[in-house]
Amino acid sequence: MEDEFKVIDNYLMIRMPKEIDHHHSVYISKTADKYILDENVGNVVFDFERTSFMDSSGVGVIVGRYKKISCFGGKVFIINADNRIRRILSLSGLHNIVEIME
Repeated sequence: MEDEFKVIDNYLMIRMPKEIDHHHSVYISKTADKYILDENVGNVVFDFERTSFMDSSGVGVIVGRYKKISCFGGKVFIINADNRIRRILSLSGLHNIVEIME
């Protein structure tokens, strides 16, 4: 799944898996943190194009990366989220701290 992470300019692009559960969340968090610190990226973009399921651990991944990147003045963006994922983001309050792109 390492190829799901890519640094483009000042952005860490994370292509989220089909299902985001606790198992995937731990890996995504650790790998994203490594990129944030080692590659000195300024922003994080989560791409939900392939994602059809996300539980609360997925919300935790986003909140954790938001806390980490905002310390450096960065932002978190979400792209390609379907209605189900948007609803989860809205119910969790994430829409107030991350930018959800159309």
